Amino acid sequence: MAGRHASVRVPRVPAWWRDAFGVFVWSSLLVVVALWVAGGGVQDLASAGSGLTSVGRLTGLVASDLLLIQVLLMARIPLVEKSYGQDELARRHRLVGFWSFNLMVVHIVAITLGYAATSPKGLWGTIVDFVVNYRGMLLALAGTLALVMVTVTSIRMARARLRYESWHLLHLYAYVGVGLALPHQLWTGKDFLTSPVATVYWWALWAAAAGSVFFWRVGQPLWRSLRHRLVVQEVRAESPTVTTVVMAGRNLHRLPARAGQFMQWRFLDGPGATRAHPYSLSAAPDGRTLRITAAHLGDGSARLARLRPGTRVAFEGPYGRLHEGVRTRRKVLLMASGIGITPMRALLEAMDQRPGDVTLVYRARSDADQIFVDELTALAASRRARFFVVSGTRATGRSSWLPQHAAHMGDVEALRKLVPDVAKHDVFICGSPGWMDAAEQAVIDAGVPADHVHIERFTY
Repeated sequence: MAGRHASVRVPRVPAWWRDAFGVFVWSSLLVVVALWVAGGGVQDLASAGSGLTSVGRLTGLVASDLLLIQVLLMARIPLVEKSYGQDELARRHRLVGFWSFNLMVVHIVAITLGYAATSPKGLWGTIVDFVVNYRGMLLALAGTLALVMVTVTSIRMARARLRYESWHLLHLYAYVGVGLALPHQLWTGKDFLTSPVATVYWWALWAAAAGSVFFWRVGQPLWRSLRHRLVVQEVRAESPTVTTVVMAGRNLHRLPARAGQFMQWRFLDGPGATRAHPYSLSAAPDGRTLRITAAHLGDGSARLARLRPGTRVAFEGPYGRLHEGVRTRRKVLLMASGIGITPMRALLEAMDQRPGDVTLVYRARSDADQIFVDELTALAASRRARFFVVSGTRATGRSSWLPQHAAHMGDVEALRKLVPDVAKHDVFICGSPGWMDAAEQAVIDAGVPADHVHIERFTY
C-alpha cells in the first residue's frame, strides 16, 4: 500500500504567490488613498467641518477596502489559500477585520460630525437626515449592525463562550454586513460620483470579492459534491471519544486532495446537516475512498458516531498547507499531539521517503487516549520510518511539549535525543494550540529555520 502513494507527484507551492497577494493588498490601499487625494481630500482638511468630513471619507474608503480584502482572504481562492494556509489566513482575516471595524467607527463618527458642523439641523437632525434621505443609508445601518455583531462575537472572550456551530453561523452574517454596508458609498459617496476611475475601481473590487465568494465558496464545492457523490461507507470507533468515517465516491482520483489536508464536511442526515466542520484526512487518498477521524469535541463531531452507511456527504476543499507540497528537505519530522495525529498518519503513509528519512513523534495524554498505534507501527515498519510514542500529561510549570515524567529534561535536549540531526529536517506539527506553540519553539531553538516549520491550527 505504501508504494502506491510514493509515486504521486505533489505540486510545490511557489514562494512568490504570497508576495504577489501582499503586493496586491498594499497596492489597493495606496490606490484608495491616491483617489482620496485626487478628489480633494487634502484640501478639504483646511477647515474643521470639511476636515472632519474628509477624514470620514478617507477612513470609510480604507475600511471598505479592508472589508473587501477580508472577504478575499477567506474566499478560498486557491492561490491565496495555498500561499498562506487556513490558519494564517484566519489570523490575518481577524486582524484585518478589527482594523476595518475600528476605521468604520471613525468613519461614522467623523462624517456625522463633519456634516453636522456645516448644517443648521444640528447633530441629531443630521443623523436623521442621513438615515431617511440619503440613498442606501438604511441598508448601511443594517449592515453596520451585522458587522458589529460579528466583531463582538469574534473577541476571544466571547468566542470562548460560544459553540463552534453557533459562532460559525453568526460569522456568516459578515457577508450580509459587507453586502449591505458598501452600496451606500457606491450610490452617494463623493469619491464615487465625481471620479469615473474611482467608480470603475470600486465596482471592479466589489465584483471580484462577490464573484470569488460565489465561485470558490459556493460554486466549486457544489460542483465537486455533485461530481464525486460521496456517501458514508463505514463508521467505526477508534476509542469511546474518537470516530473514523470512511467515504466512497466517484472519480475520486480526479479530486486534488493530498495527505495532510482537511476539508469542510456536511453529512446530509437531518438536523445539523447545513453546518460544515473541518476534519483532516486520516489516510492518504487512494482514488476510491476518503477517510477522516475526529475526536468528539462538540455536537458536530459527536454525531459522527451516529452516522449510517449510505449517508450522502457534501464537502468543501481540500484545504491546508500541511502536505508534501510545502516540503523543502529530504528529512522530515512529524510531531503530533492528540487528535493532531490524523493528518500525520496520512503524511507518514504518503510521503516519498527513503529508509530513515521520516520520524514521527506522537504524544498522547495516556495509553487509553492513543489511536492508530497499530497502524502507525505497521506503516513505520513498511516505510522504514522511525516512530516514537510519548505518553503522559503535559509538563507543568513551563510551556513544554514534553510529558510530566520527562519534565526534568529540556525541550531541545529531549528533541535531540529522539532526532539528533533535527536541524536538518522539515518539521510538520499538529495538535492542541499550546502544545504546538511549545513544539514549534523547541524545534526552532534546536536549529530548524522558521520557514522549514509547517503548522496547521484548527482553532477559530
